[in-house]
Amino acid sequence: MAVYPLWSPYGAYELKAKYQRNFLYGTGLTLATVLLILLVSWLLSMEEDIDTGAIPSMVIKTVADLGPPPSIARKPPQVAVQAPQTVAPKVGIPKPVADDEVLDEDVVLATRDELAEIVAPDISTVAGDGDIQIDIAEEDYLPAPDEFVPVEIIPEMIHTAPLDYPRLAKQAGITGVVWVQALVDKDGNVRDARVAKSSGTVSLDEAAIKQAMDCKFKPGIQNGRPVACWVSYKVDFTLDN
Repeated sequence: MAVYPLWSPYGAYELKAKYQRNFLYGTGLTLATVLLILLVSWLLSMEEDIDTGAIPSMVIKTVADLGPPPSIARKPPQVAVQAPQTVAPKVGIPKPVADDEVLDEDVVLATRDELAEIVAPDISTVAGDGDIQIDIAEEDYLPAPDEFVPVEIIPEMIHTAPLDYPRLAKQAGITGVVWVQALVDKDGNVRDARVAKSSGTVSLDEAAIKQAMDCKFKPGIQNGRPVACWVSYKVDFTLDN
């Protein structure tokens, strides 16, 4: 027959003796687990930040945002072009020269007005020396049609002579455009005229040349002085004339 004790110590002294140790173990394990979870979360967030910084995110809302598909054609390889090699200029030692070869430092450049006042010397014909020399007065010089004459202000027509429309061409209803090239002298008179571009009708071309000889121009200006030069203009032959 079993005998049960009627009295036992109150409060389980063995459990109370191990309570503080178990509490510290549990608290430390809990803190370690929480710290481990926070550390793993922080490492994962750092990796996501690195990935998103390398590849920017793109938000696609419609199909049009997708863009064209990538090309499957192979691009030709780029050829490396070597830069040209330049050689630095070599500065030599200055050599002494004679005094008469030294340029004058007090050189004065002529102005436009002074250049305009300069007149070319007369060229005369000398017999017996074998050289061909031409004596032409400056006022009588007229340029050739294909000769370039520098002009600052081109001639301007100030008086147009009446245009004589050929009777037969007018009755036949023939029209056209004639480009006339006229030689205008220093006084604004037409000294010569020719057809630069024909209308295809001889009578119209002749009528345009005849009219050009009776026209009056403002002469061309170069360096403030009138010069003789060629000028081109068109003559329209219409049935309203």
